[in-house]
Amino acid sequence: MGKTEPNAAIERNPLPLNLLHWAKRRVPGLLALALVFAATYYVSYWLRFEGQIPPKEISRLLSTVGWVICIKLAFFIRFRVGSGWSRSVAFYDLVVLTQATTGSLLAMVVIDRCLAPAPLIPRSVFLMDWGATIVVIGGARSLLRTIRECNWAPLVPADQVPAVIVGANETGELLLRAMIRSGRRTYRVVGFIDNDAQRLGTRIAGVPVIGTLEQTCKIAQRYGVEQILVASEGIPGRQVRDLIDDAQRYNMEVRVLPSFEQILSGRVAIHPRPVSIDDLLRREPVALNLESIRRWLDRRVLLVTGSAGSIGSEICRQLVHFSPRKLVLVDRSETGQFFVERELRAMGTTVEIDVSIADVLDRERIRDLLCEHRPDVVFHAAAYKHVPLMEAHPGEAVKNIVVATRQMAELSAEAGVDSFVLISTDKAVNPTSAMGACKRAAELYVQSLAEGSPCRFVTVRFGNVLDSSGSVVQIFRQQIAAGGPVTVTDPAMRRYFMTIPEAARLVIQAGALGQGGQILVLDMGEPVRIVDLAADMIRLSGLRVDEDVAIEFIGPRPGEKLCEQLHVAGERQLPTCHPKIIVADRQPANPARIAAAIDELERLARVAPDRVFAQLERIVPEYRAPARPAGLRRAA
Repeated sequence: MGKTEPNAAIERNPLPLNLLHWAKRRVPGLLALALVFAATYYVSYWLRFEGQIPPKEISRLLSTVGWVICIKLAFFIRFRVGSGWSRSVAFYDLVVLTQATTGSLLAMVVIDRCLAPAPLIPRSVFLMDWGATIVVIGGARSLLRTIRECNWAPLVPADQVPAVIVGANETGELLLRAMIRSGRRTYRVVGFIDNDAQRLGTRIAGVPVIGTLEQTCKIAQRYGVEQILVASEGIPGRQVRDLIDDAQRYNMEVRVLPSFEQILSGRVAIHPRPVSIDDLLRREPVALNLESIRRWLDRRVLLVTGSAGSIGSEICRQLVHFSPRKLVLVDRSETGQFFVERELRAMGTTVEIDVSIADVLDRERIRDLLCEHRPDVVFHAAAYKHVPLMEAHPGEAVKNIVVATRQMAELSAEAGVDSFVLISTDKAVNPTSAMGACKRAAELYVQSLAEGSPCRFVTVRFGNVLDSSGSVVQIFRQQIAAGGPVTVTDPAMRRYFMTIPEAARLVIQAGALGQGGQILVLDMGEPVRIVDLAADMIRLSGLRVDEDVAIEFIGPRPGEKLCEQLHVAGERQLPTCHPKIIVADRQPANPARIAAAIDELERLARVAPDRVFAQLERIVPEYRAPARPAGLRRAA
């Protein structure tokens, strides 16, 4: 018991230990400040009397210096000016220093002029002491920052990686300062590279801008650079790709710093990361004017089908950035809905979110949801998308794509929905698969409903989405992790690509721009060879094509095309107010005829799925079903 009594006493009265800890940390700094205050006060008197201080003024100086120092210390403690000397000084520190010095000045004036029997301190001494205090304290901290951030590498040999930073912008400067302040000093930055040739010769934190983006590798080789660090903001993905190709020839490594948007959204770590596949989009990312659609979405009820899928969930993420009154999520995937809801609520949105578990083929359930929520806008993203699976199960493709779209569109018009946006695909153009033909049939039916309906029916058509669920990027990533081979169907196979955010924003933008019955298409630049995409992913994983991971050609799968297209024969391409969005204009199908054809298609999907292909050929004239082995027809 006797051994525990001292500990018990300490727990009952922790104040002495706290004071001791505070004194050990702060007293040396306060004593140093007191000496500085005494010196600035004396210098102020010395300057006031031009170096010849009269004996009477010396007496006043000595009688006032004690309480002057105490007042200044009190204000500096109150404003915490004495703390944080281990970090770099910033503009905010100068503001706080000025506030503390000004507060102590006012307190000294009040005491000397109002509380003392007679004024003792000359007025000019107050002002001189105020300025001297700011200059000396601020100068001392700036000197410490200069010493800390000075490049001592030439004087102190260290095992540092010579590097250049691509991007003489705010992100590049922050990256440089983070390297300088790091105790490990992993990198030695020899210079900046920038797109703007006018910045050549200028300096950022003492480091010169030494070249333009086209000269990066040659300059890096001249300076013995081993790593190229890219500040990603403001550097287009196409130029990053060219830089990757050049760096490989010079045996240099390229690493990309994430943008501020990525950091703030929590999608990436703050340390430099290897270049991701999104950096290699073979065109400039499409910037859509989201502000132009705020009037369309604000304070309205929005419903998204397929909300648990890659595109549907991203549409939901984009929509909450506006101010809808309510966002209704509809999907039959319980697990997917659970995680989407968690993510949306974690974004801190004030939008009312309603998560509904429902199958779009359940007519009564969908009718009840539409009557309950009364949506103003419906984004229909629910659909099957895997081409080979739909070739083997054409009846299910018809049900999930054609029948579900028809039912959703009819119920939306019945419920008084203002706008219905159908998400389609480039596989609907001159289709060679059941999935593509079903999408084209859905396009035709939605287009036929537009004439004479108060509901505005709009279709948006886009290409493959990078890194979406089950996409080629995810397949390649798994194959590379397993050591290969990476399987590509054909050397000539090409696809249009876009990012998930681009796809979602196009859908939203199309809903705002499109007129009833229009099909809107994104100008996605030139198609990309799949074999090139596979090679890029192997190289970006730090491996060599064919040496570390092989690429193997396995032939096209059922229903696949070598090259995708964005326009059906006979469609006119009309511009819109957005330079990257085009209208695919064509005379809509006869509503009665297309409805009767889809009635027959739905019947065949239930009773004779193997006859679906012939009926799709009647509905979509440009579709030609491939010859199918008897075994596959029986399986379907």
